[in-house]
Amino acid sequence: MKNLPRVLIVEDEPAIAELIAVNLRHNGFAPVWAADGDAAQRELNAVLPDVILLDWMLPGQSGLQLARKWRQDARTKAVPILMLTARGDEPDKVAGLDAGADDYITKPFSTQELLARIRAVLRRRAPEQVADSVAIGALALDAATHRVTWQGEPLKVGPTEFKLLHYLMKHAERVHSRAQLLDKVWGDHVFIEERTVDVHIKRLRESLGAASVMVETVRGAGYRLTAQPQALVRD
Repeated sequence: MKNLPRVLIVEDEPAIAELIAVNLRHNGFAPVWAADGDAAQRELNAVLPDVILLDWMLPGQSGLQLARKWRQDARTKAVPILMLTARGDEPDKVAGLDAGADDYITKPFSTQELLARIRAVLRRRAPEQVADSVAIGALALDAATHRVTWQGEPLKVGPTEFKLLHYLMKHAERVHSRAQLLDKVWGDHVFIEERTVDVHIKRLRESLGAASVMVETVRGAGYRLTAQPQALVRD
């Protein structure tokens, strides 16, 4: 029997948490509830979930603080985080993504939207069907072992950034619009804004360090990965 995807709900309002849990159970998920950061940490220490639903406003540590902490922990770094927030302004959404969230959903939200976003982050986390390797110059990616190296040195790249890099490397030198990247990397992007791509590109560049110049912004068009970045070509 297939194990149901485990969803950790970090939400301090019992009524909201119970409503989410009931809907998740009815749709093939195994929800676990934690009312604050301490309870959530205990659940994480016991069993890693497949995805975390993290409320922005929590007693004690905020959702932003928890997202940052879990992204810095090697054990929880790869667990997808979906931020639940009543804050609909773009700066707040970007702050959540910058803190380490893979996506966000603004309250109030429909059950269908929540399920679609959870399934989307789980798909992005799933291993590549083609376990291949690709190298562009000194940058190498191995999908089978989920490793990225630059000049032979390993780099730490998050799960969504890994998939984004894999796609850009497989289609190097081509310019990809934000909409194309959403379609190819995120898949079900009906609820995801194009600004999300910019945040993950920023995070990818931070992970790549010296290799970040290979990911170029093409003004008005999108992004491309190139073996001959303009930053190195100029003399």
